[in-house]
Amino acid sequence: MLLIRCPYCRCERPEVEFAYGGQAHIARPENPSVLSDDEWRDFLYIRDNPRGKHHERWRHIHGCGRFFNAIRDTVTDKFLTTYEAGKPRPEDAEAEEIRA
Repeated sequence: MLLIRCPYCRCERPEVEFAYGGQAHIARPENPSVLSDDEWRDFLYIRDNPRGKHHERWRHIHGCGRFFNAIRDTVTDKFLTTYEAGKPRPEDAEAEEIRA
């Protein structure tokens, strides 16, 4: 079982307390009405699927109920770090410091 650290509750809890919320840092188009059908499709459905580090959104549904971001390695399924929603994407060096 995976343990996930909630950056708001500041505790590690089992993964069953959390819900995956998709790729993190997806910016909504400023004026969606001017997008073509293909551009709107891409915004709604096309996401990165990298092998390795991936920025994701999670929600602590059986805890504080808040959304947060995480960096997870998709190969090992390990969480490298978690950080509050709305914070900028940490660089690799920062992620190591956050985790410590």
